[in-house]
Amino acid sequence: MRITIIPPVVTEVNTTKIFLPDVEATERFGGCLAAAVQAESADIAECGLNVRLEGNLGAGKTATARAFLRALGVSGRIKSPTFTLLETYPLANGLEAFHFDFYRFESPEEFLDAGFRENFAPKHITLVEWSEKALPCLPPDDLTLTLTVHDDGRDLEIAPHSPLGQKVFDEVLRAWNSHADR
Repeated sequence: MRITIIPPVVTEVNTTKIFLPDVEATERFGGCLAAAVQAESADIAECGLNVRLEGNLGAGKTATARAFLRALGVSGRIKSPTFTLLETYPLANGLEAFHFDFYRFESPEEFLDAGFRENFAPKHITLVEWSEKALPCLPPDDLTLTLTVHDDGRDLEIAPHSPLGQKVFDEVLRAWNSHADR
């Protein structure tokens, strides 16, 4: 029997890097991401938005999620879901944000056992830290934010992986660049 290996189709992903030198820049990025999500809220209500936050310990994943959630109007304490695995936040327009942290997972099946898959749904924005611990069980992402420590700040690479992710990506860049032009 002859086995033919077919290589996966690789599509070119449009990415951009933004340097976040301080907390204020992270908050500004969170505001740009929030504005992009609000601009695409009808599509998110229809199919949901899955965002992965990638990076090593201390790279700024939770700080970025917190800045985004604050810009969407979440008040009160926004805690890291490191120990709880999931924090949920109701948002305007009937949307809801689910902030996951899978750092403590021992196997990807824990994602399925916990019933988290149902949170990846219409009207839901999922923010996932340590996604590699839940692969291949995790649904595909629309947008990946990869953070890397750089000097005293962070490099943030943004990559869209779906048509909705591309729309959000385009809106984020437009908002970020319009703010930089001031």
